[in-house]
Amino acid sequence: MSKAEKDEVIRNILVYGDSLSWGIVPLKRERMAFPNRWPGVLEIGLNVHATDDGKRYRVIEDCLNGRRTVWDDPYKPGRNGLDSLGQKIEIHSPLHLVILMLGTNDFQSLHAHNAWHSAQGIVTLIRAIRHAPVEPEMFIPPILVVAPPPMGIPKGPIAPKFLGGKEKSIGLADAYREVTEIEKCHFFDAGTVTGSSELDGIHLDPPQHRALALALKEVVRAILG
Repeated sequence: MSKAEKDEVIRNILVYGDSLSWGIVPLKRERMAFPNRWPGVLEIGLNVHATDDGKRYRVIEDCLNGRRTVWDDPYKPGRNGLDSLGQKIEIHSPLHLVILMLGTNDFQSLHAHNAWHSAQGIVTLIRAIRHAPVEPEMFIPPILVVAPPPMGIPKGPIAPKFLGGKEKSIGLADAYREVTEIEKCHFFDAGTVTGSSELDGIHLDPPQHRALALALKEVVRAILG
């Protein structure tokens, strides 16, 4: 641990995700308020338990609706999660933790991907973070990969977009767990604490955001000591 890391009072956590982390309201094109979406609940919860030496936590959101791990969206630009990732790590440095929660959009109906493909995308992002062009005196942050909860049956306006996604994404958590062990990253399976919204089968309802954040709070505290 560098002197800069020891002296840093604010613990900066970057959440790099898609609409499940952005906080889209199921069946609507609206966004939940920061205290209701899981990155916000996480920040609030971590700071309730801030240590006596004054350390505080800041959760930085970089979440984009439709973001894939490493693939493009032919209809919307900028949805490839690999694009500019290294520079984003540089922009937000110093970072004490990066949380990756991606994969759901890899299984949109226009992609023929399975869980293995998405796991390879996660590996690519992990390596991009570790090779980010941060300043020489800054440190490469640890990485926590969060497997999204299993998809339900897609409903509503997004049903055609995710047709077949439930079947294609089977085994995603196991595939992520395997590659994170190889890459020596931290891992958490969101499916152990929540499913997907019954409203649209893809996103998270407010109680699900809260359940995920409360579970991740303990994981993050353990990682950051």
